[in-house]
Amino acid sequence: MVTDPWQAPDAPIPPRYGQFAPPVSPDQSAPHPYGSSPGGTPGQGWAPPPKPGLIPLRPIGFGTLLGASFQVLRRNPKATFGSGLIVQTVIMLVTVVVVGLVTFWAIDRIDSAPLDQKDAVTAGSLLAGALSAIIPIALSLIASALLQAVIVLEVARATLGEKLRLGALWRTAATRLWPLALWTLLLTAALFIGVAVIAGIVVLLISVGGTAGFVAGVLVGIFGGLLLAAVSAFLYAKTSVVPSLIVLEKLGVRASVVRSWSLTRGYFWRTLGILLLIGLIVQVITQIITTPVSLLMGIGAALVDPNGAFTDETTYIITALSLIIAIPVAAVAAVVQSAAIALIYLDLRMRKEGLDLELARYVESAAQGGDVPDPYLVPTAPGTGYPAA
Repeated sequence: MVTDPWQAPDAPIPPRYGQFAPPVSPDQSAPHPYGSSPGGTPGQGWAPPPKPGLIPLRPIGFGTLLGASFQVLRRNPKATFGSGLIVQTVIMLVTVVVVGLVTFWAIDRIDSAPLDQKDAVTAGSLLAGALSAIIPIALSLIASALLQAVIVLEVARATLGEKLRLGALWRTAATRLWPLALWTLLLTAALFIGVAVIAGIVVLLISVGGTAGFVAGVLVGIFGGLLLAAVSAFLYAKTSVVPSLIVLEKLGVRASVVRSWSLTRGYFWRTLGILLLIGLIVQVITQIITTPVSLLMGIGAALVDPNGAFTDETTYIITALSLIIAIPVAAVAAVVQSAAIALIYLDLRMRKEGLDLELARYVESAAQGGDVPDPYLVPTAPGTGYPAA
């Protein structure tokens, strides 16, 4: 009699979550793969979803998705929180050092410039300060892409009950770093261009149109901002699973956008709602942690140095303490939001493509020591780089 379906080479594929097994004749001795339902009849057994790792292998409800997004941190903290901590520390330190040094240099240069050259020196210093921001921005794009790839991989492997070390995750994520960084750059550039176009129109109307131009500029700014926010939200939801597709299915940027558009079809509002709600939850938690700390540091600085005799030293101390608090909080927020996006990808594929059954087959075959292909890969049409129809 077979008692463990995961060890049986010819074990039947279990029914999907919420379904009933086919009737079993009385003379059959093999039990249902997941057991009979309590109080159920011998001919019917309810199949609870298998849960080899992070989540049950079934379409994911919001409560499960939200809990799993935070559980990623607890399940493999060195690989997840450690990665987030490294990335956020590097980004913030480079930003503070590069931008801070250039800013101090620019202020000193402006203060020491002769009166007849102050305007030219000021313009040059402001340009240098703006250019100095390119370095941390570029680093932030690359580092954020790396962290996103790491978390997507961790969620995917944790769903299968696997647990990879930080080094293994980083080595695997590095193979998909540049396509993901390119996608992050494209998103950032598109948002920057949209803001620049609206701001340019507003400035032009206000500067040349008098009172009517000022009113028109204000209206364009308001409605243009709302339109940009709506378009950004639409594109964000429709392309939300692009990072997961780039990392797990090893698609290019264009193919990932096309497939993400297809996967989210019919689930746009659900996807957008989950993204916005999780983003709001993360922001609220962040503010709950950082706001009291900022207030306490301000009060402490006033008590320690009420006369402002050590303004510079106090500023340095407050900045250092702020970074010590802000870096771990930013790391947690980045990990949770990246994990939520990866879970949305899994949920969409389970709902539309039956990925939960493929994952169950993979877990079963892996438990038997079989050599099975990666369940997340999708066959591509020859010579196109796009998933086969």
